Amino acid sequence: MESCYHTTAMSYRISSDKLTIFSYFISLILAGSFLLVIPASWGGEKPLGYLDALFTATSAVCVTGLIVVDTAQFTHFGQFVIMLLIQFGGLGIVTFATLFVAMSRRRVSMLNRGIIQELYIEEVDANPRRIVKSILLTTLAVESLGFLSLSLRFRSLGVVEPVFSSIFLSVSAFCNAGFSVFSDSLERFEGDWAVNLTFVALIVTGGLGFVVLQDVGRVILGRKRRLTYHTKIVFSMTGILILVGMAAFYLLEYDGAYAELRLPDKFLAALFQAVTPRTAGFDTIPQASLGLPSIALIIVLMFTGGSPGSTAGGVKTTTVFMALLAAFRGPQADGSLTYRGGALSAGSVARTLSILLKAASIIGVSFVGLLVFEGAKPGADFGDILFESVSAFGTVGLSRGITADLTAWSKAIVIGTMFAGRVGLFAMAVMRPSDKIERYAEYPRENMMLG
Repeated sequence: MESCYHTTAMSYRISSDKLTIFSYFISLILAGSFLLVIPASWGGEKPLGYLDALFTATSAVCVTGLIVVDTAQFTHFGQFVIMLLIQFGGLGIVTFATLFVAMSRRRVSMLNRGIIQELYIEEVDANPRRIVKSILLTTLAVESLGFLSLSLRFRSLGVVEPVFSSIFLSVSAFCNAGFSVFSDSLERFEGDWAVNLTFVALIVTGGLGFVVLQDVGRVILGRKRRLTYHTKIVFSMTGILILVGMAAFYLLEYDGAYAELRLPDKFLAALFQAVTPRTAGFDTIPQASLGLPSIALIIVLMFTGGSPGSTAGGVKTTTVFMALLAAFRGPQADGSLTYRGGALSAGSVARTLSILLKAASIIGVSFVGLLVFEGAKPGADFGDILFESVSAFGTVGLSRGITADLTAWSKAIVIGTMFAGRVGLFAMAVMRPSDKIERYAEYPRENMMLG
């Protein structure tokens, strides 16, 4: 007779080293905010308040791109600080924690090993240095190619200080940050194919994830014969989102925001608009000029974001894939999902639900908070506030033009939302079952009606 009880053996430990991920981001944000608030960083007419400096530092570290002050008003030193915050925030705690362990030749902690395996699908016990080296070399190579492409084009266009602008924008684009040294983001380049395609390549590459890039590299070099299941799903989801998004924006804005553009430039604008919400935050067309159907699509793309182990935010493409698979195909008797020869565990399905519910909760709290402090303003728009909340959580940086006018309390809410959106998925790895079995519990199996 089948037992009506389900036995579990699990315990959770939260030790100080498991809070490293929080202290890393918080320390980086605080250090950045103090550097940005000093006179050497700011070139505006009015002094920069600490809250605005904190907002900018949080946005940079969380690779969001929402701004309350024009980035062009910072001095070269201030912009350099922002660029460093973007780079360190984009690569994240996993890379630098592993680098510290590798350089000091210490044993990788259970927390770091678990997080790295979770994000990079790699064994790190033997050689953590190899993973760090791969990540850093990949980052350097991609950003260098972006810099070369942009600097050559900027020189031909007569852009002021093309070298620094190219370095800053290459880092910002690869890290999916959305910060620009130009006051109009990239709107001055709306019809420039060289600039647009360079940004598209940097954004997409940064959003694929290091494990995918490493997997592709191994296949190209002949070190393995085929791509992993994870890589195939990431490529499929990325391709579908870009192609469907591009077609949708082209049709929706053909006689709208793209009405004055030439036919080829309409395609280019639609391509860029399909890429930038996941989760770069640059724009070549003002977001306020887009129609409501386009705004709804952008919100979906911002919520989705990039892929695991990447510089992008959002709930990730693989999470959305799992959710769609569970919704339309349904799980097997054991709770697992099957797709094209692969079996996805019941634990992955449960984690998908957890991620989606936590994401929706964070956005909901942020949205209600912004409604309280922004809803009574003349001309306040429900959709614009929702757009802002999703953009902050997804670490996107797109805005309908309300960020600069936020109240102090609203800025604090957005700061919290950006932080939660950036470290939220990492934080799930902080609470992990320990190897030591400390407690047994037996629970009766119950059935509950759903739907």
